[in-house]
Amino acid sequence: MNVGRRRFLGAFAGTAATVLLPRGALAAITPAAAGADSRAWSPWPMLPPETMTPDAVVGDPAPSLLPRALAALDTHAGRIPDRSLVGLVDFSVPSRIPRLHIVDVAGGRVVSSHLVAHGRGSDPANSGWAERFSNRLGSEASSSGSFVVGETYFGKHGRSRRLIGLDPDNDQAEVRGIVIHAASYVGSDFAAQYGRIGRSQGCFAVSANEIATVLDRLGPGRMLFAAR
Repeated sequence: MNVGRRRFLGAFAGTAATVLLPRGALAAITPAAAGADSRAWSPWPMLPPETMTPDAVVGDPAPSLLPRALAALDTHAGRIPDRSLVGLVDFSVPSRIPRLHIVDVAGGRVVSSHLVAHGRGSDPANSGWAERFSNRLGSEASSSGSFVVGETYFGKHGRSRRLIGLDPDNDQAEVRGIVIHAASYVGSDFAAQYGRIGRSQGCFAVSANEIATVLDRLGPGRMLFAAR
């Protein structure tokens, strides 16, 4: 994805906050695009009342999760051999916006930003917002916390990479099969059509067009930090 070209248009005025929309999303979520009964499709009633800022683009300062990620790097210093780049997943913003940011730690700058799915169990209403997290086998929910990126393998989603949870909230990641993989339900076209991307079974699923970039930058021994 050429994230340097992404900009944001418009705003949705709610009772408690303003939510910025990505370019093209407004047209994609109108009743004409969704069918006659707009109540069945509109994500707006399900949006939480916080203010959401646009996602970072290449060269921007790292998102606000970076200080927490740096603290996690220190906590797990013996488990993270490569501290040059980290992946930050900001689950406080909706899935239609790129919220996986790969950050140059030394420079404190974003290298690339990507769409990433959360688990079905984290979003049972399929609203596009991660509302809950779980470390439990069978929950199909996302887990928060620090992960060290593990080995590459080739499975049903093609080239993928295992994740090892380092915190009590995600230490079952290997048992649950939580990995980074590509998925057809993740992409800008899907987000434009539905106002969100699809849900995984708890894995960090990214676009098939971007999986190579993500895996090349989040190599074995680097950290992925997810939180909201």
